[in-house]
This record gives sequence, structure tokens and C-alpha cells, in this order.
Amino acid sequence: METNAVATVDTLKALLDAFNRHDLDAVMDFLSDDPVLEMPRGSSPWGTRARGRDEVRRLLATRFTGIPDVHYGQDRHFVCGDRGVSEWTLTGTSDRQKIEVRGCDLFEFSAGKISRKDSFWKIIEEDRPLRSGAERFEGGLAEPFSDED
Repeated sequence: METNAVATVDTLKALLDAFNRHDLDAVMDFLSDDPVLEMPRGSSPWGTRARGRDEVRRLLATRFTGIPDVHYGQDRHFVCGDRGVSEWTLTGTSDRQKIEVRGCDLFEFSAGKISRKDSFWKIIEEDRPLRSGAERFEGGLAEPFSDED
């Protein structure tokens, strides 16, 4: 690959299309020789991290096995230099439960390939009342968050 290659919005659209086809080989074609992937869930603040093509491939495969009908839609993308962002709505079924969640991927590029993909999902909480920011303050000091928040 040329060293002056650059990633574009079309690159991110084509990547999302490969994800929607569940074509792991095509997804891997977008990645650099030593990619880093950070998934939204995991036991660390960054979720679950994979480094290198073999680890990344194994971790990406879990998306297709864990949500066999996964689909990314309502998407939009932008690229600025060696960084990019994709926003999307993920839909699918996991453990017979329907999923619909907004999320985004933050990308870093090297020579037109993805060197880092960091994924984020909204956390959906059912049956929890919303509290405004004003309700958290008394006397100018923020009330600490509790397990009930």
C-alpha cells in the first residue's frame, strides 16, 4: 500500500458495509499491520482491548457470534487528518433479546489504514427516573453519585 494513502469518509462507509455483510475478511482489509481494537464492554476502563491482527480478528469475530444479526444503520461519518468518527445505531439480537443502541467508533489512521478503533455504546437503563443536573446540587456542592443513580 502507498504510504501517502489517506482514509476518507468513503473508507468508513465501506468498513461499515463490510460489518453489515458480516465479512470479517473484508473488515480486516481495512486494518493496519498492527491494529488496536477497544470494544465497549470489558473489565477495564477502556473495555476489552486487542492488539495485533490475530487478537483483533478474534475479538471482532465475537461481535458476529454474540449478535448474529448485528446491523449498523442510521450512520454518519467524518474524517479529519489521521482521525475519524462513525456514529451509528446498532440493532440485533443477543441471547434472544432485541438490541437497539446508539454508538460511535473513534478511529486513528496510518497510511490510509485503521490503526486504532475504539467503540462506544450508550448505556440503556430501563425504569429509572431522569434527574436534572439542578437536582444534584444543594448549597453549590454536587451531591455524590450513589448506586441508585
